[in-house]
Amino acid sequence: MKRVILIRYGEIFLKGKNRSYFESLLIKNIVDALSADFGADAFKLSRSQGRYVVEDYDEALEGELLDRLCKVFGIYSISAAYKVDTDFENEFAAVKEAIALLARRVEEDNTIKNATFRVTVKRADKRIPIPSFEIAAKLAVPVFENTPFKVDLKRFDYDFEADIRESGYTYVYCDSLRGAGGLPVGCSNRGMLLLSGGIDSPVAAYMMAKRGMKLVAVHFASPPYTSERAKQKVKELRDIVEAYTTPMKLYVVPFTEIQLAIHEKCPSEYMITIMRRFMMRIATLLAKENRCEAIVTGESLGQVASQTVESMTSTESCAGLPIFRPLIAFDKDETVEIAKRIGTYETSIQPFEDCCTVFLPKNPAIHPKLEKVAELESALDIDALVQKAVDGAEVL
Repeated sequence: MKRVILIRYGEIFLKGKNRSYFESLLIKNIVDALSADFGADAFKLSRSQGRYVVEDYDEALEGELLDRLCKVFGIYSISAAYKVDTDFENEFAAVKEAIALLARRVEEDNTIKNATFRVTVKRADKRIPIPSFEIAAKLAVPVFENTPFKVDLKRFDYDFEADIRESGYTYVYCDSLRGAGGLPVGCSNRGMLLLSGGIDSPVAAYMMAKRGMKLVAVHFASPPYTSERAKQKVKELRDIVEAYTTPMKLYVVPFTEIQLAIHEKCPSEYMITIMRRFMMRIATLLAKENRCEAIVTGESLGQVASQTVESMTSTESCAGLPIFRPLIAFDKDETVEIAKRIGTYETSIQPFEDCCTVFLPKNPAIHPKLEKVAELESALDIDALVQKAVDGAEVL
């Protein structure tokens, strides 16, 4: 009997002839997530009929391994389990022993008065002639013998599960953790993320990574108006999100000269719109350098003045790539809820200003006309400003 982690994937089942490609990416991401600190020799990853099994690890690390696996996109659910021989010829003796051990562990942690249970059998190995419900009845005996729990097949507190595989092994567990779902990161090409220090853009990164997009990030800094601590905050956000997105290169682009030029030569009410257009131009150049095929932003329709239909139309006209806005229909509460769940919220609300708050006009243009904006920014040496900013980018 050995302790293992059983991994199940979800949406990949629908991929038909391309399934092997998605599975190979998922395997790579699982290995990368688990070996980041512990090394590739700290565990073994094997496959069993649509399942992956993590084994040969230090049980003291099990909680940390489970936590990391819960953040790998493409995984549907995870269970810490006992792996035993099915031992059909001996009346499932090894499986019963595992059920008894698990029942004792559950009883030790139980705080529910008059707790109830059921036993669920998944019989992938159809060579065993006994129906699943009969096997479940046999496996319920060690639960009765080791706990005061009563049977309730519908309103149960604990579900003792035995997953009988064709490999000759059975996996016994009681709890399953919900995985992150989605698709393995890397299966949907690459995107350039505009990463601010706010709440929205880290959530946008999470949402696009869930659909399999590999991300590179760009942040616009305006020293001395924005501090070194503001840059560190963005790096911390990147580090948190990387648990879901896989490693994400971060460019920090100097943006002060561009903002000063806009402030000097353009009407203040168009400051935000023209500034966003420069961001799109810079992001497009960096995206092409990094083989990205889309730009990702945390914009939500109508949330602020720069996120009206006219404003977004004006800014995206400067991008040479499609723009993905995964939060476009979210209200702020929905975004905050996800930010809290993925762990970025507390960092995002730290009071360190980003470049979007520099020279912020009192009355920004809400419905800017594209022709008007293009006319106003013609007073600027656009190509030179953009190239200087790209050349001065710092890679973290």
